[in-house]
Amino acid sequence: MSDLSHPNEFEAYEAQRRTRVVFGANSIDRLGELVLQQGAQRAFLVTDPGLVAAGHVNRAEVALQGSGLEVRRFDGVPENPTSDDVEHCRQALGDWDAQVLVGFGGGSSIDVAKGCNFVRAGGGRMEDYWGEGKARGELIPLIAVPTTAGTGTEVQSFALIEQPGSHQKMACGDPKAAPVIALLDPTLTLTMPRMVTACTGLDAIGHAVETAVTKIRNPASHHYATEAFRLAHIHLPRVLSNPDDLAARTQMLKAATFAGIAIEHSMLGAAHSIANPLTAHYGVVHGQAVGMALPHVVRFNAADAETASIYATLARATNVCPEDTPEQGAVEALALRLEDLLVTTGFGGAWSRLSSLVDIPMLAAEAANQWTAQFNPRRVNTPEFTELFCTAFEA
Repeated sequence: MSDLSHPNEFEAYEAQRRTRVVFGANSIDRLGELVLQQGAQRAFLVTDPGLVAAGHVNRAEVALQGSGLEVRRFDGVPENPTSDDVEHCRQALGDWDAQVLVGFGGGSSIDVAKGCNFVRAGGGRMEDYWGEGKARGELIPLIAVPTTAGTGTEVQSFALIEQPGSHQKMACGDPKAAPVIALLDPTLTLTMPRMVTACTGLDAIGHAVETAVTKIRNPASHHYATEAFRLAHIHLPRVLSNPDDLAARTQMLKAATFAGIAIEHSMLGAAHSIANPLTAHYGVVHGQAVGMALPHVVRFNAADAETASIYATLARATNVCPEDTPEQGAVEALALRLEDLLVTTGFGGAWSRLSSLVDIPMLAAEAANQWTAQFNPRRVNTPEFTELFCTAFEA
């Protein structure tokens, strides 16, 4: 892992870990033990139907019930959940006095569990918690068990929930919403289909690269972003070529969680702002959309000298290029590596396949309104996003 290369820019900062991380193959068998450590006897499990079919939910429930816990579940979480889905989860919980929530699945299930915690404690709808620090009432402990390696939400205090109809992503965050425990079992990721592996892997890579350069980056985000990118860009091709490679799956799960910790300290940037309207209007899966945007955003941001220096340091520190590579060459090596990963995942040429469909003015205007845009190291408003979209479609 690299040393901090720009120490003088951080005159003051805060770093805090709110979530205990429990990591290891077959650690799902400890779920009941970990719930009991919270002084709980009743656990409400939030998950999705695919994980029920895969048998993973049964494994979690056996671990919970084997510890003498009473368990109920909501297994109706869809991809890209809305505030309506959060309400359905809250209704399924009803008046049952759950003492722990377990978010079990990809980012969608964990974020719905967070959302349920908000509205269970404070009433209203998810829209009432859009923003930061709006939690009301007493939230109960949440244990997050990711079954994908991408979002990093298992170590974050924010939930991303869509508004019905508009598909606007609402970032709803509060320190009290962070999971108390992230239970990371790489064996749960072995059944991910190739498409899910590819998209979540690109999402983790996007998190690492973006958190490295945001306006509010700090030494903690630098540390985790660098290690997350190093692990992910090496091991994503390995899990795609050999899905049963548990060692590579383990490293990808670490990468996703490290990148999630980096987000908690430094937020995200323009690539995520571009991705959200692509997903909302054209059905591009989030991780794919982030991966498509990232090389163009890197080249755009590198016009800022300080940002270019950080990108170059990241590329050298993670073996994307030799340590003696000049700055401009190192930045381009990073962008080319990101493009190579797009080809490896099967998404090379995705921009050209969209070119006859898209409304660039609409996409640019919506990207400028995304909450992540404010953290990008270069200013990005509608004109800049128009430039980025045009560059991407012409590449």
